[in-house]
Amino acid sequence: MGKVVAVCGMPGSGKGEFAQIIAKQGVPVRSMGDMVRAEVASRNLEPSPTIFGEVAADLRAKHGEEVLAVRLADEVDSLLETHQVVLIEGMRGTAEFEIFKNRWQSNFSSMAIEASRGIRFARTQSRGRSEDGDYAQFEIREKREAGWGLTELINRADFTIKNEGSLEELTFESNSWLSNFS
Repeated sequence: MGKVVAVCGMPGSGKGEFAQIIAKQGVPVRSMGDMVRAEVASRNLEPSPTIFGEVAADLRAKHGEEVLAVRLADEVDSLLETHQVVLIEGMRGTAEFEIFKNRWQSNFSSMAIEASRGIRFARTQSRGRSEDGDYAQFEIREKREAGWGLTELINRADFTIKNEGSLEELTFESNSWLSNFS
């Protein structure tokens, strides 16, 4: 059986960049954030800095904290039939971690991408996503995601990459990690 790695990190830490780098090495990536963006689109809601968090919170309230992990797990199992490593980008809650850990046991691990608050906020301002707003929205999002257990996930991750430098540095660190992991 292949290995599953779930990536966590606070908003703007570089989870998406890490996932893109790993995907270029042939590793399939599934994004939990993309699942929320798809849900917003399926509800025909206008993208805004608050709507993505509201929809994510609504999904969790109606279907349980683990809803996204449960919806994603079968697809990851299918990918494991033909790939040695599958990456899940954007794990945000301890309930999601528990679903993944129970499903894949010793074949599951977690990766935290870390960066300082100032760097992360600057990144959110430059990337142009509809879910990114001003500093007040950034703070609201951080508190919401911390409430799901994100801080705990970051602290207990199996692997950590500090991402405060250039994209080239992140690329080097990410590829080095993958070559040692797989």
